[in-house]
Amino acid sequence: MKNNADYDAIVIGAGFSGLAMLHHCREIGLRAVVLDSADGVGGTWHWNTYPGARTDSEFYYYSFSFSEEVRNEWTWSERYPAQPEVKAYLEFLAERLDLHRDIRLRTRVERAEHDEARNVWDVTTDAGQTLTATYLISGMGVLAEPNLPDIPGAASFAGESYHTARWPQDREVDLSGKRVGVIGLGASGVQIVPVVAEMAGELLVFQRTPNYVVASSNYEVDDEWMAQVRENYPENFKRAREHIFAVPFENPAHGAKDVSAAERERIFEEKWREGGFHFMLETFNDLALDEESNHYASEFIRKKIRETVHDPATAELLCPKDYPFNGKRPPGGHGYYETYNRDNVHLIDIRENGIEEITAQGVRVDGRLHELDVLIFATGFDAMTGTLTAVDIVGRDGVVLREKWADGLKTNLGLGVHGFPNFFMILGPQTPYANLPVAIEAGVEWITAALKFAADNGIERLESTKDAEEEWAEEVSRAGSSTIMAQGVNANAWFIGANIPGKPVEFNVYMGGADAYFKRCDEVAAGGYREFQGGER
Repeated sequence: MKNNADYDAIVIGAGFSGLAMLHHCREIGLRAVVLDSADGVGGTWHWNTYPGARTDSEFYYYSFSFSEEVRNEWTWSERYPAQPEVKAYLEFLAERLDLHRDIRLRTRVERAEHDEARNVWDVTTDAGQTLTATYLISGMGVLAEPNLPDIPGAASFAGESYHTARWPQDREVDLSGKRVGVIGLGASGVQIVPVVAEMAGELLVFQRTPNYVVASSNYEVDDEWMAQVRENYPENFKRAREHIFAVPFENPAHGAKDVSAAERERIFEEKWREGGFHFMLETFNDLALDEESNHYASEFIRKKIRETVHDPATAELLCPKDYPFNGKRPPGGHGYYETYNRDNVHLIDIRENGIEEITAQGVRVDGRLHELDVLIFATGFDAMTGTLTAVDIVGRDGVVLREKWADGLKTNLGLGVHGFPNFFMILGPQTPYANLPVAIEAGVEWITAALKFAADNGIERLESTKDAEEEWAEEVSRAGSSTIMAQGVNANAWFIGANIPGKPVEFNVYMGGADAYFKRCDEVAAGGYREFQGGER
């Protein structure tokens, strides 16, 4: 290497993104290493071992397409795989592709600084070691940095306390017969509540923002289904790349207002029974764009909640009323609403006044102390930006990435940042709101092609132009503002940063469709990556 760096590329993170990036770097002859603080591969699927953790996407599009060997040899067991199975898949991928020899586990990156004169990234680990590379690539993930709420007295709780994103991995957590409280009802909370309810003596669920939880029917994957999926993998992934959410679904031809009330109800019911993202994506084509059409979907889900939950007062508390369906990312539910029919489960409304304090004995709400043995924080993540701002990533003139973004996000396609030469992000902020593995694979392929283009053409620095960054920020804002998701502030939605106090409220993801995004990336590549050859010019 001309700059005498230790590596061509240092990749941070050994989850979906990092494993795919390492494999593709090898394919173009780059010497790469992956660094991860965990003691195993898997990323998000290594850390999130809480009871009930599983995908909201079906198995046949929550995986990679690039290795025919892995596709043909790996067998999925459930429609919606649970955490142990997803982690096992990633371990199998790493083993089958011989990735472990270039992965350093138990290695936390503390600082990464670009040396302008040497044109290298100096990466410092928690052990005090400094490694150098031409390229720095973040594969740290979008849902990896836990959101720890600032609740008065949280540290004083005398019982057991856990966060879903850092669930103990060295021991079983025994909840049998105990008084358990859960704070937070995003996807993690929705998943953990039904499972904990079956273990606990008493479960108290503290709800600030009710969610539109879509029923998900899970069942085993038999040999016939698995064989059919293997045969159709290439076509499935092609269709996924052409879909707004990066899934191999059919695009509905009509809006919710274009059919009769009876037909609308029939379609909603059919897709509700099919479950998961099928309800969101295969009913009508305007649920994310038209308020009246969205209202029909919102009302349908509220009706389902009232039909399912026996106690009318509890059902009403579970019905979102001040934001629309899709105002925050709707999670899949596996018996979620049915859980509130159990005698040992109690819903505590904290919408108006919040939690007063946490004491040694429990949680105080509206002057009443709810005594607990165990407190579970299912409060989610500082999504999209959290992992990137938790590390000192230092670009030109000593500018730290978190400082650049303090007043608003600026990226080029969520892949690169002006002022940060030879730095790339897999699934970075302002990439599409979409099924993650497909978006990750597309991003990894694009970065790989860009690095090969640079090598073939003697380009020593790839860096977003300032103009391209400004243009993409405008496009992200335009696309998001035209959707129902713009009302996510009322739902404290993570995709606009509203779940993190003090974080700028803006679209952290691109809402213009994964298909449109992939097309734009292809256009930039076809044009010779001119938008990534800006430097200081």
